[in-house]
Amino acid sequence: MSPFRCSTGVGRNTAPAADPRLRPECIERVARPNGRLTLVGVVHDHPASSYRVQALLESAQPAVLALELPPLAVPLARQQAADERTPPTLGGEMSAAVQAADTDRVVGIDGPSVRFCRRLAGALYRDSAPSSTVRAALRSVRSVTRSALAARVGATLTALTPLTVAVDVPTAYDTTDDPDQQADDERERIRRAESILGAFSPPPASAIRKRTRERHMADRLADLDGSVVAVVGMAHLEAVASHLREGE
Repeated sequence: MSPFRCSTGVGRNTAPAADPRLRPECIERVARPNGRLTLVGVVHDHPASSYRVQALLESAQPAVLALELPPLAVPLARQQAADERTPPTLGGEMSAAVQAADTDRVVGIDGPSVRFCRRLAGALYRDSAPSSTVRAALRSVRSVTRSALAARVGATLTALTPLTVAVDVPTAYDTTDDPDQQADDERERIRRAESILGAFSPPPASAIRKRTRERHMADRLADLDGSVVAVVGMAHLEAVASHLREGE
């Protein structure tokens, strides 16, 4: 099954949405004993995704907001969410989510972290990964760690100085404010990415890291008590939801 295709299984929100950007296939609801959990799938920086997370968070007002970010990067998302504009200029759907959420409990559920690195090492060992795959995986983790540290430094500078630090250059999309056009553009970008991924097998290190990230994010979400809204990339939505349902 494509990594970009949302699940049609039990637990998905199937109610029709008046706004086309609130497509049911981008939302997964998982029943669990320690509080309701809603997963929102997004395309990074896309205006339709930013609208979706803000609309859902303003409606749900969860006890916990979980973001597909390393914990080190969460302070920067908080800083970017303080923007007077809605959605914020920087931070895409992640800062938009923080801006809309009426909670102080904002957590990053992605790696790198000690727990994530242990899980990745275990996955590489179980797969008897060759040295080339191990080296590629380590390079990837090192790169993500540098980005997470840069985000933490950026948050500190933003808090202590008049500077506004942009760690990542926002992705520009050629869309208007029209909801239908935004929804169509987002859907087409997902379709293109799906086609590309379906045509080529990912490198072994990328495949192992993706699986590890999805399991790690699901475990982090399972540990959170109370109502939770989690913002994750569309490529991970179905897998994270499936891992959570396996533990029900």
